[in-house]
Amino acid sequence: MTVPEQTAAERPVTVVRSPYRARAWWGEQLVAESTEAVRVQEPGQAAELHFPRGDVRFDLFTPAGELAASAIKGGGRTWSIEGKVPPAITGWGQAVTPGEVVDGQDVLWSYTEPAAGLEWLAEFAAFDHNRVRVELVDGVDGDDPRDVTVKQFPTWGDAKDLIDILDVRPDGDRRYVSTFLASPGRPVVEASQMLGQAIVAASRHAPGRRVVSAHMAFYRIADAREPLAVELEELNNGRTFTTVTAHISQGGKRRASGTLLLDTTGADVFRHDAPAPPAPGPYESEPYDMTVTGRDLRIPAGEYDDDPAAPVGPPTIDTWIRFRDVPADQPLHAALLAQFTGHLSIAAAMRPHAGVGQWQAHRTLSTGINAIGLSLHADIRADQWLRYHHLSTVASGGMTHSECRVYTEGGALVASFTVDAMVRPMPNRPGTSDHRTAM
Repeated sequence: MTVPEQTAAERPVTVVRSPYRARAWWGEQLVAESTEAVRVQEPGQAAELHFPRGDVRFDLFTPAGELAASAIKGGGRTWSIEGKVPPAITGWGQAVTPGEVVDGQDVLWSYTEPAAGLEWLAEFAAFDHNRVRVELVDGVDGDDPRDVTVKQFPTWGDAKDLIDILDVRPDGDRRYVSTFLASPGRPVVEASQMLGQAIVAASRHAPGRRVVSAHMAFYRIADAREPLAVELEELNNGRTFTTVTAHISQGGKRRASGTLLLDTTGADVFRHDAPAPPAPGPYESEPYDMTVTGRDLRIPAGEYDDDPAAPVGPPTIDTWIRFRDVPADQPLHAALLAQFTGHLSIAAAMRPHAGVGQWQAHRTLSTGINAIGLSLHADIRADQWLRYHHLSTVASGGMTHSECRVYTEGGALVASFTVDAMVRPMPNRPGTSDHRTAM
């Protein structure tokens, strides 16, 4: 069968072949497995993972009825399966009520009467991923079995998508623009993504110099469904150091601003670094799914749980991260390191306190990153294991402060960063109760 790939610019339907083995489970029963699945997405809608019909266990299902016609994809049929199972967990931060079960009515469908131009869809079928657990086996041929993890679908995207977003493009004098990819679940740009984009823009502006310090404040929400612009102002360009300010804008309004210092780097006069505190290694830690394929993320057992009822612990979280493929482009490696600096510092601050957890974010608690200060002490290899040691030093006045470090697997300190964030009760205002968009 021939499946034409389409990019986001060729909408109304984005079609991408999955490079990973796909599986679907009804409870503990495998109902589909394929290496030829495709990701199909309409603008503003959750992605669907379509399996070739020959790879679906139709013998386990019974015909149910007609599929509600889609103006974009056409009409089709549905199938049901017997029994009740716990609902599938639909992504990072999504909780399942204990004891909850779902039935198998209309959990499988196929566009048997596809719209013009999508005739190939008739040879595929998709599952309701809120009830059927759909997953991608995140590994490639030749991988050590220890390096193969599982990501639940729908994923946000792949590491290649993240790299593409961070790799801002020139758009005039000292101006750069980004691509974009949004999750319908929460289309809000992460603060640390903007920091990473500023690092790439500054590095493109001053080739041959690497960012050694970057400080950015985030003061207005940015929409992940639209591109961002990075505008630079050069404050100084000396023999060894360059200093620039960076403003992140969207729709004519600034969203974040910061200052970046770049250096040619010099020889050591003397050298030391703070030793890494003891922690389990990456393979002694547990894989954690943050819905990005091509990125291996692991956290020592018991250190992170977004459930407010989770046991308390010290205000620290260690996280191991490694990307499968990263271009030989140092600014992108540095940007990937920066992109994760905003992820778990608030969770580390919550950990010593009973009754609070990150699941409450944007539901009953208003949380967000206000400022990040990052120092890069060496060239970065994001395709090798990096350990983030998150340490929250204070929580007061509706704010948290964290002082964090990034080490190589061998224990070398390659970056340090601070995070200032807010944690406050969610305002009781009409229209702010939707965690997908609320702050």
